[in-house]
Amino acid sequence: MTLAPDPWWPQLVLAAILLVDALLSLRPPAFIRTCLDGVRFPSEWWWILIAIKLLAVAGLVTGLWAPGIGFAANVGTVAYFVCAAAAHLRARFLGTSFWLNCLGMLALSLAALALSFRL
Repeated sequence: MTLAPDPWWPQLVLAAILLVDALLSLRPPAFIRTCLDGVRFPSEWWWILIAIKLLAVAGLVTGLWAPGIGFAANVGTVAYFVCAAAAHLRARFLGTSFWLNCLGMLALSLAALALSFRL
């Protein structure tokens, strides 16, 4: 295993999707509000999710030039979505947002990790 992403494009795709997600979360549309309310995440803490996603974007992009940084950011992204899945399961909020959004992003994060770092 190398700590420099090869190919690099899965990291960039994941970073772009997380950036869009973070920007959408600034003024969350109904499907994001419904999801966060469904898992009973307090609205006064929603801002931290934006910060985490933006830090992940920065780490994934930085990792294109700095070996190890992107790997750590990608592993952190996987951990974030594992925690999100656990929150969905704990709250028994298992609708479309769980299956498509949460598990879809977990799968994308895992795929980017496996493709870029040959795991």
